[in-house]
Amino acid sequence: MRRRVIIVTAVHAPSAPFLPEAYKSLREQDLPQGWEWHWVVQEDGYTDEVAPYVPDDARVTFRQGRAGGPGVARTIALAHAEGEYIKVLDADDQLTPGTLARDLAALEGDRSIGWATSRTLDLLPDGSTAGFPGDPEAGPIERGAVLDFWKANDFRAQVHPASLCVRRDLLLALGGWMALPASEDTGLLLALNATARGWFSSEVGLLYRKWPGQATSQPSHTDSAERRARMAVAEARARELAHLNWRYPRADG
Repeated sequence: MRRRVIIVTAVHAPSAPFLPEAYKSLREQDLPQGWEWHWVVQEDGYTDEVAPYVPDDARVTFRQGRAGGPGVARTIALAHAEGEYIKVLDADDQLTPGTLARDLAALEGDRSIGWATSRTLDLLPDGSTAGFPGDPEAGPIERGAVLDFWKANDFRAQVHPASLCVRRDLLLALGGWMALPASEDTGLLLALNATARGWFSSEVGLLYRKWPGQATSQPSHTDSAERRARMAVAEARARELAHLNWRYPRADG
């Protein structure tokens, strides 16, 4: 029986034209023997504008649901995610060759690792790329390390939540993505780091597209009052999880 990694993508109409490039990056992945990928594309809303860009492939499932933001779309997509691992791929981003194999190697190689991330480059409108400062050393990321760095660096984590690959049972136990209007993926990253060791691959695993229509480029994303509230609740969740000392995996598991 083949084992499966599920790629979860939230999409809305403005980002739909980028789906073919995301799909191409998936088709270029080489998985270990016995593994396969399945792509769950979840539209955040009901329109006729996304479906034309969804590839006709038996490995792709397309669903729609009422609009609630990318975190809601990704979380509801878990209803169709029958696999051991969940990999995030935003509609406008691209995986680099070998990413899924590296994620699986980290997670399969050490049961104490609950999630994996990789080096990320911004993909700029002219096709060039730019890196992020402060990448950690390749290898394990201990519990609490992301929150400490995030607090000390103006709420910027040292690993990119858009590059997450996570164990499905751990993701479900944490309730999926946070119910926030933005930073829902950072909130999940902090919660994951509060409960489980992670992994960072220093090889580039994601091209993170920068374009005028993306949500993080809108003025509402940087509204200071809302940003403070988002950061406060994301931090509080992570600190409470750490205080409860709930760890993955369980000592008896």
